[in-house]
Amino acid sequence: MESLIATKDKTIHVLMFPWLAHGHISPYFELAKRLSKRNFIIHICSTPANLSSIKHKINKKLDSSIHLVEFHLPTLPELPPCYHTTNGLPSHLMPTLKGAFEMARPNFYRIIASIKPDLLVYDFLQPWAPLVASRLNIPAVEFITSSSTMMAYMFHFFKNPKIEFPFEAIFYRDYEFVHRVNLLASSEKVKKEAFDGIKRSNGIVLVKGFREIEGTYSDYLSTLLGKKVVPVGALVQDPSNEFESSKIIDWLDTKGKKSTIFVSFGSEYFLKQEDLEELAHGLELSNLNFVWVLRFPKGENVILENVLPKGFLDRVGERGLVVEGWAPQAKILGHKSIGGFVSHCGCSSIMESMKFGVPIIAMPMHLDQPLNARLLVQLGVGMEVVRNDFGMLEREDVAAVIRMVVVDGGGEVVRKKAKEMSEKISAKGDEEIDEVVEEFVKLCDTPVLLKKKKSGWFNFAIQILGFN
Repeated sequence: MESLIATKDKTIHVLMFPWLAHGHISPYFELAKRLSKRNFIIHICSTPANLSSIKHKINKKLDSSIHLVEFHLPTLPELPPCYHTTNGLPSHLMPTLKGAFEMARPNFYRIIASIKPDLLVYDFLQPWAPLVASRLNIPAVEFITSSSTMMAYMFHFFKNPKIEFPFEAIFYRDYEFVHRVNLLASSEKVKKEAFDGIKRSNGIVLVKGFREIEGTYSDYLSTLLGKKVVPVGALVQDPSNEFESSKIIDWLDTKGKKSTIFVSFGSEYFLKQEDLEELAHGLELSNLNFVWVLRFPKGENVILENVLPKGFLDRVGERGLVVEGWAPQAKILGHKSIGGFVSHCGCSSIMESMKFGVPIIAMPMHLDQPLNARLLVQLGVGMEVVRNDFGMLEREDVAAVIRMVVVDGGGEVVRKKAKEMSEKISAKGDEEIDEVVEEFVKLCDTPVLLKKKKSGWFNFAIQILGFN
């Protein structure tokens, strides 16, 4: 408690540097909001295209404690400023975006040298950022926005590639083998950078989630990393503060309690046409109400009637609402009519669903999503639509799992578990944030060990990063 009291007398300035994705900047922003209530001033550094997703959420109450700092990337012919975010980015441009991000390292040095924060909080994909901070005698902490489960799986195989993961509930199915390979088949450079990012985090590593949910995996992750893993909670936004889309909310207001499914696959994943068609037929066969948010890569002018099965919109009529683009997810999940969530199982989405007590129909697509789906099944708060041997969705299975989770008797346990999980999360309050504050205050009162350690490797690293 002494460290909590200490923040009343000392304002601590924190510079946050998330990766250029909505699934990263959103939890960083939610952490910033909670810290701002405890005498912290937060500077969130990102590209204008990425900051636009949170800019409108900074009201007068937050205006004095949360500041947005623009981080400019070089404008490349194939990557104009509107593409300086992963949100809606065509997949073939992801390597270009990462390259432009690397090229902008000197800009970050100028930003941190100008702000001179007491602490840097950086993301998994920029292990060079703490080097810059240490040069200025600023402690740095890595904040990982993925689940402890996924990170434990990944670092386990980074360290022990020939030894099976010790928790049999977390695995990839045979048809997901390519996604497992994509997750783990990193170059030695990437693996080294992953461990370097952890090594340069002062004392602790922040991870999104709760010990009560992922304690086994966060403990194992701590052992793998040799660092204390500090969960930061769900970091779910308050839906009462979220801008509404009146069309969706008004439509939901006409539906019965727990009668409607929310369908969304995040801001970065775009459904393959065959998956889209099977999902559409599955929703139709379920005979339940649904709100389906469909997204397409930027620059594609898509007509919904042309990508959905012929006659689909006419057949589902008033029980289905298909929306293209953005939708207020937290607001929708918190609505009384929502009884299930068809989700790709991104970390932020599953946290929001558990926060609001909405059982999940898991439909993972790639990378960490299958592992998150297995975690949900293990926790009992969701069921998974298992694909066929060829990795294809089948409409009958989609419909069956949806009905099981939302209305059928066999899904009663899942609905009960989801409600209990919501109550457990609500009862916790901000316990995790209290621990984060204590750790941050300790770090800001402790000299950075690298202050005088201008060894050969350090000077060489600074030179190759272009910060001299």
